[in-house]
Amino acid sequence: MTISSKPGSHTAETVAQEVQQFLEQRTKQSWDPDTDLFSSGAVSSMFAMELVVHLESTFDVVITGPDLALDNFRTVNAMTGMVLRLREAQP
Repeated sequence: MTISSKPGSHTAETVAQEVQQFLEQRTKQSWDPDTDLFSSGAVSSMFAMELVVHLESTFDVVITGPDLALDNFRTVNAMTGMVLRLREAQP
């Protein structure tokens, strides 16, 4: 899935779909958007770094400082919210 680099050019639904697609490809299972990926044992801190790289390259965002908090990567919905927030903050 290709995401436009223009802020506001995608929806929460398209971001969530892309994140879920990535997770399904890497973990070989489907995920509810509210499932805590870390407490489920399916995602490790090393995999979290892969998520950072994937989100940055796919959605043209930079994730630094406080945005690197684990809570931003716990669920598909949390990642979606963070991506949308970062995209909106871009000039």
